[in-house]
Amino acid sequence: MARRYLITGAASGIGAACCRLLAAPGNAIALHTRKNREGLEHMAAQVRERGATAHTLLGDLAEAGAPERAVEEAAAALGGLDVVIANAGFADRTPIDRLTDEAFTRSHDSITLALLRLARAARPHLARGEHPRLVAVSSFVAHVFRLEQPLFPASAAAKAGLEALVKALAIEWAPGITVNAVAPGFTRKDPGAHAALDPKAFEERIGRIPLRRLGETKEVAAAILFLASPAAGYVTGQVLHVDGGITA
Repeated sequence: MARRYLITGAASGIGAACCRLLAAPGNAIALHTRKNREGLEHMAAQVRERGATAHTLLGDLAEAGAPERAVEEAAAALGGLDVVIANAGFADRTPIDRLTDEAFTRSHDSITLALLRLARAARPHLARGEHPRLVAVSSFVAHVFRLEQPLFPASAAAKAGLEALVKALAIEWAPGITVNAVAPGFTRKDPGAHAALDPKAFEERIGRIPLRRLGETKEVAAAILFLASPAAGYVTGQVLHVDGGITA
């Protein structure tokens, strides 16, 4: 079934993995990133090579009006929307005693408030779509608080808010549109991509992950694509953990 997707944070990582899995004849994808134009165009070229339509969007979703513009431009370019995958975001490890109001607000504006703005703008388009879906990307950091694990206070608070918003949206938008989240664990980064932990720190975490390895972006993307598919029509308001068992 041909589908129309808006994917934020699509230039690398999980967003790019979603694009690669969705790139097939008939599908149309609006790829968004904040400022990585080169990475976005490279990803869009791969999408087109595999037979799908690609449209690129730039913008900082933390800015007022940017999420709405992304949705409207995507819907106009693709002739509507069936799926929104809200993946854009970043990790902030700043300890609370050094966390400024501005940094804390930045996390919430980029993650929680951006989802709210995307959702409000996308609802009328999704309501006219086929098997409409909203899937947001959360994180294990909203669930794991242990002495031996790195803490991400601002990110954890923002992602917890995102998950609460997903559950509220699922109720308010039922029965027409399903809304879910995926919460990845420690996931291998693309070569050259910014990471909240250095490679040595990532390797040190492996012994504390029940499956004894880092996750792959394609594994997280596969979970997202299930929730975005017609097959997930009876799933809404859920947070699917793809984390090797770290939150078990």
